Amino acid sequence: MPPESIPFSHLARAAYCPRQLYYAEKYDDHEPPAEVESVRELAFRYRELGDASADELASLPIDVSPASYRERLDSLAARDDWAELADPTTRDAFLSGRDCHGVAHKLLEVGDGPPIPTVVSPGTPPENGVWKPQRVRAVAAAKALAWEREREIPRALVEYPAHGIVRTVRLTTRNKGAYRRTLWTVRSTEGVPSRVENREKCRECAYRTRCGTKTRSLKTMLGL
Repeated sequence: MPPESIPFSHLARAAYCPRQLYYAEKYDDHEPPAEVESVRELAFRYRELGDASADELASLPIDVSPASYRERLDSLAARDDWAELADPTTRDAFLSGRDCHGVAHKLLEVGDGPPIPTVVSPGTPPENGVWKPQRVRAVAAAKALAWEREREIPRALVEYPAHGIVRTVRLTTRNKGAYRRTLWTVRSTEGVPSRVENREKCRECAYRTRCGTKTRSLKTMLGL
């Protein structure tokens, strides 16, 4: 892979908070918690879970009621890409592009169209669309796949299996711009990045108790 290639996971962290990526690098803390894998595994059990009892579903790491979850799986089953979504051609595909590399949890091969990389998120989806970290990660996966296949990849998917929801991320100018800005941030940041303005993010951050390094702006250093 290219020497300056950035992992998808690093881009996702930086899209959430560059300072979080700094601490993850500092403490070599890039492995996801064990519970993340149990949630991601749901994305490979959709057919089975569609026939599961309410008690069986209640015992799983889903974040909605069994009845709601079953309804959402029924909606997924109506998708044109359902067969591939439930039983993907390729699982955990390592992709290496010009600027980034990482794992697409699924690669969907639907008809004669371009392959669709999929990112499986253990989190909660927003009311509409996809959170920025997953959008950036999805675009990164699509970019890397496009580089490998030497063809345009116009979209990726983000799955939230704990909620039975799948969202599309198209490679629009806006989404590609967010990816490029995040890539630039990762490559250009030196030292401890400034804190994000949205302190709501800090409440969920694993490094909130250690994020105490002071940063000084140019105005501060000049006494302004």
